[in-house]
Amino acid sequence: MNIGRNDDCWCGSKKKYKKCHMEFDERLEELKRQGHTVPSRNIIKNKEQIEKIKESAKINNAILDLVSENIKEGMTTEDINKMVHDFTISQGAIPAPLDFCGFPKSVCTSINDEVCHGIPSEDIVLKNGDIVNIDVSTIYNGYYSDASRMFLIGEVSENAKKLVEVTKECLLKGIEAVKPWGHLGDIGEAIEKHANANGYTVVEEFGGHGIGLDFHEEPFVFHYGRAGEGMVLVPGMIFTIEPMINEGNADIYIDVDNGWTAHTEDGSLSAQWENMILVTEDGIEILAY
Repeated sequence: MNIGRNDDCWCGSKKKYKKCHMEFDERLEELKRQGHTVPSRNIIKNKEQIEKIKESAKINNAILDLVSENIKEGMTTEDINKMVHDFTISQGAIPAPLDFCGFPKSVCTSINDEVCHGIPSEDIVLKNGDIVNIDVSTIYNGYYSDASRMFLIGEVSENAKKLVEVTKECLLKGIEAVKPWGHLGDIGEAIEKHANANGYTVVEEFGGHGIGLDFHEEPFVFHYGRAGEGMVLVPGMIFTIEPMINEGNADIYIDVDNGWTAHTEDGSLSAQWENMILVTEDGIEILAY
């Protein structure tokens, strides 16, 4: 679509194109001519959309704070699901996982060797020594947010504790690698290097994703790779970084009984932390954590 200099900008800002995204588009076109992968306009959020996504993220953060205050040994994962569901609804929001592609619950609860997409159940009780990932996703007024945290239940082994700590470090190194006009590969290389340096492996089948106007948007965010490769990161992009790090090898399998839960192939522990990131003109902003 050709836009005149004095036309309204395509982003919906109601500013003239020359005062808004014209220079931005010219820079993208030049990068594209150089062979770089550049984002499409539909994944670049405008100011109004960003503010509404932040409202969703605020609720998402409050839900995870509530879980942090209440999670304990002896709870069932269904107790956590009910807590998340009820609080989400009380805020006028919707739990994004519920009925998403048939997922039956309002939150993912992944324990020990479960890599992701653990399904809450009255039969699953949190035990002393467990590590558990609580993955919360929220829709508020049609806008999406997503983040997860790890929790240590009771007295946890030193190797489990180290895995959880290093996985968070991997997340933080991935976030530190995000720069406006950098590349997705910068994130993957930073995460993979830190995981491997600590003797761990990176799950490759799952990754982060664009988010905001839908649950899963472009781009797919790899947690491994090479710096300088992949899509160019530009202001207005919002995506998750959510490394899944295994204590053993990187191979996984999906539970055939429920069709959702991913486990480590060798039964080793797995950990994950997830934040939702906005790329700004001069850096980043963490929206959900």
